[in-house]
Amino acid sequence: MKVLVTGAGGFLGTHIAKKLIDQGHQVINLSRGNYPHLEKMGIKSFKADLQNHNEIEVALDNVDAVIHTASKVAMWGKWEDFQKINVEGTKNLVNLCKKKGIKYFVNTSSPSVVFGDESLEGVDETVDYPSTYYSRYAKSKAESEKWVLEQASETFKVVSLRPHLIYGPGDKNLFPRLIEAAKKGKLKRVGDGKNKVDVIYVENAAIAHLNALDKLKTDNSINGRAYFLGQERPVILWDFINEILDRAKAPRPKKNISFNKAYKIGNVIEKSLEFLSIYNVHPPMTRFVALQLSKSHWFNHSNAEKDLGFKPTFTIEEGLDLTLN
Repeated sequence: MKVLVTGAGGFLGTHIAKKLIDQGHQVINLSRGNYPHLEKMGIKSFKADLQNHNEIEVALDNVDAVIHTASKVAMWGKWEDFQKINVEGTKNLVNLCKKKGIKYFVNTSSPSVVFGDESLEGVDETVDYPSTYYSRYAKSKAESEKWVLEQASETFKVVSLRPHLIYGPGDKNLFPRLIEAAKKGKLKRVGDGKNKVDVIYVENAAIAHLNALDKLKTDNSINGRAYFLGQERPVILWDFINEILDRAKAPRPKKNISFNKAYKIGNVIEKSLEFLSIYNVHPPMTRFVALQLSKSHWFNHSNAEKDLGFKPTFTIEEGLDLTLN
């Protein structure tokens, strides 16, 4: 097949592109940046904004399927920016796919779309979207996912995947930021340290995307559905963080802060940044970050196993070895 991957130069996108090539597919990249490493892999790139109708339409010529990983990911920013890229950009891409007769669409979403202000433990895909979001990213991804799944039809087959806390080689955000904060003495444990979360090694997440694409071609029952993705078990978040820091020879956090205090600090920071119209920053704390670091958020993956044939190829420990070595 000829498969277009949006954001193929990014963390997850690169791993998906490699696996597609290994399976003999032709891969096209659509992204806003330049990625020389993709050229070395034999991948043709189109530089485009997801809102640019003409640029996207050219990239979609003779494409059989699309895997959509590109999005604006941040804990803070203008709602308009998240909406423009994650919602309107996705709508534009899907509408052009339908116009061009592209039949298969795999959407990369996030478990954050169902996360409100309470712990989620072992829930499956029947859990509803929350009434209130504490992250503009999560809200935009939820709006996008809901709309995309509504487009499912006999002529446009779509599935949405929700990988959680992706880690692995090439990660420029999750592990590096934790390690940097720890080395600077700025990392504090939030909450009682007992909350469990799902994580997923990037290779496993990439495999799940290819499984979903294969299944879309043969199994109409997954059309229009969303799936949580994770490892063989949830991890105790702060134990997992400590193991990362130990392997990276970075100090463990010596101080802790209660959820209530962290939440209040995050609220003050958000209001201050909003008042000052400061958006292009990484705040040390937000309400969403306080919730994510102190609440449990892990999910039932049996539907992904049953419907997509997905089981982690790499264990949590193998993933840590491959990442940190």
